[in-house]
Amino acid sequence: MPTHILGYLLNSRYCEVDRFSTIAAELFGGVAPGWGRVEAICDWVHAKVSFGYQYARPTKSALDVFAERFGVCRGFQHLAVTLCRAPHIPPRYATGYLGDIRVPAAPSAMDFSAWFEVYLEDRWWTFDARHNAPVLAMC
Repeated sequence: MPTHILGYLLNSRYCEVDRFSTIAAELFGGVAPGWGRVEAICDWVHAKVSFGYQYARPTKSALDVFAERFGVCRGFQHLAVTLCRAPHIPPRYATGYLGDIRVPAAPSAMDFSAWFEVYLEDRWWTFDARHNAPVLAMC
């Protein structure tokens, strides 16, 4: 792994990586590292966390989302980022407008959102634990 990527494995204000080592190992330790593990993390977060704008708060961290099991798009991504970082898969958090290219038309306009990117196979790949479906990020 290139040294410039190592910073993406550290704790941050919203991603308490050190508190998730055991949790990540219990949930995903049996899944091969790489793509399969990231997809398993997205599947788990998508299935276990409920979305709702009423659940937003500026101090909500990955640990809060894990305990409460609800949040907004950023909470889904903070939890997925943390679950990736714990077993040393480097992710980064991203925000912008989710693309609506190659997806069914939504009844409402494009919304500002969060997703995350994971460094695999020597490049960054986009993932979205909230929608858990391939989308084109538009930054």
